[in-house]
Amino acid sequence: MLRSLFSGISGLRAHQQMMDVTGNNISNVNTTGYKSSQTVFQDTLSQMVNAAGAPQNDSGGTNPAQVGLGVRTASVNANFSQGAAQTTGKSGDMMIQGDGFFMVKGGGETLYTRAGSFTFDANGNLTTPNGQMVQGWSADTDGVVNSAGAPEPIKLPIGISLQPEATESMTFTGNLSYEAALNDFKVIPVPVIDATGASSTLNVRLEKTVMPAAGPPAVAAQWTLQLPDGPNPATPYAGGTSQPLNFPNGRPVDPGNPALPATTVALGPYTIDVRDLTHYSGETEARVSASDGAAAGILASYTVSNTGQIVGVFSNGLKQTLGQLALANFNNVNGLEKIGDSMFRSTVNSGLAQVGAAGSAGLGLINNGALEMSNVDLAQEFTNLVIAQRGFQANSRIITTSDEILQELVNLKR
Repeated sequence: MLRSLFSGISGLRAHQQMMDVTGNNISNVNTTGYKSSQTVFQDTLSQMVNAAGAPQNDSGGTNPAQVGLGVRTASVNANFSQGAAQTTGKSGDMMIQGDGFFMVKGGGETLYTRAGSFTFDANGNLTTPNGQMVQGWSADTDGVVNSAGAPEPIKLPIGISLQPEATESMTFTGNLSYEAALNDFKVIPVPVIDATGASSTLNVRLEKTVMPAAGPPAVAAQWTLQLPDGPNPATPYAGGTSQPLNFPNGRPVDPGNPALPATTVALGPYTIDVRDLTHYSGETEARVSASDGAAAGILASYTVSNTGQIVGVFSNGLKQTLGQLALANFNNVNGLEKIGDSMFRSTVNSGLAQVGAAGSAGLGLINNGALEMSNVDLAQEFTNLVIAQRGFQANSRIITTSDEILQELVNLKR
């Protein structure tokens, strides 16, 4: 039998595999996180007709003469280039911009995927469409994540509430009039929260208690911060806590050390930032620009940062980190095994998973509200279809031509 018959058969088989790979790529053109594959061919063994000969005496050397025995598929390599972003606006949709894989666990096995369409189930577990649990790290009660620990299923603490935070500090800004008369005052209403979460208004009074000296100020102007004591409504500040504040050159100085500018002063249980108060000519327009403290709040929604931190947004306006997604990468990503459902499994040739947070150790960042589209290039795939088809036809012609030659040999005996 002719060797060309078997070469043609091997060519048919190889190009059929190329068609299979190309067809699979095209069928997954809209699959989230899909990575296209490419077929690589190589020739098979070659039969030795004449061996190589070394030059000797008056004869030159001879080259080996070999006849190839066909082709075979050397490998089917995945293309892990970045897919385009498809914006969805859903908080549970995430894509990795850069290297890395999401880690999920199902059936006791850790798997890896680039498809980031996740949702929270009835128990608050972050899961894939097939129910595998997304891996990461949970935050403690203070919102601190320990990404050095072993990844575990991420669970959204449904029904969690933040305890109230009492007001401890506030910031005053604006001007206290240089022309203000002695005992002129300005009452600043400050919203405050107590330890139970109840809100109220604290009326802090600023009263001018020392006038500046004429000419170069030998005596600094002084205003006194006062808290109401409450027992006597007619004189609410008579016995309240007070703190003097000196303005030698239009800016407040530290009450304990006039050589230093004042930053904060203590007034009862509160710390007041006064660095932006001034004492210049003009109207008195001091006001509160910020105060801390918050009432109790329940979890209302969540967002995901580009480092994979799941940040809970509470009804009182505060935010707190609830957990963080874990990403994994491999020394040889082409060594990963595709197992369906847009999942990969590590193998002995992929290397061990290198786990970390997004944005660290060469891992990509997470884009929330978007999905990574397939990286299939349709123009290239349809070109590959033509190449595979023509290759298949050419190898078919080898078989028909070889058959005609054999037919001629058979016809020699009539």
